[in-house]
Amino acid sequence: MKDEIVIQLYETIDGKCPYLEWESKLTKLSRAKVSARLARIKLGNFGDCKSIQGVRGLYELRIHLGPGYRIYFGKTGKKVVLLLLGGDKTSQKKDIKKSCRFWEEYLSTP
Repeated sequence: MKDEIVIQLYETIDGKCPYLEWESKLTKLSRAKVSARLARIKLGNFGDCKSIQGVRGLYELRIHLGPGYRIYFGKTGKKVVLLLLGGDKTSQKKDIKKSCRFWEEYLSTP
C-alpha cells in the first residue's frame, strides 16, 4: 500500500489561512464535495487539475459544482500538497495571481 499524500494549509505572514477562509463560506453540500475531493487527493487521485502555466509546482484543482470551484495548491514534494486558496470561475484570474504570490512567499520562507 502506498503512503498517503499529506495535505497542509498555507498561512500568510500574519497567520491567516486563505484556504480555510474560503472554505468556511461554502454551503454544507459544497464543503462535503470539496472534502471528498481532498480525500481522493490523499490517495493520489488528483482528478481534474492542471498546472498553472509559468509557475513551477503550482496547480489548479477544478471541481464541477456550483460556480465552478477551484482550489489552488503547490506540491512541496512527492507526498505533500500545500493548499493555498480556493475560489471559483468568476474570480479565477485574481485567485491565480494571489496563489502565485502565496506560493512565492512560501518558497522564499526559510
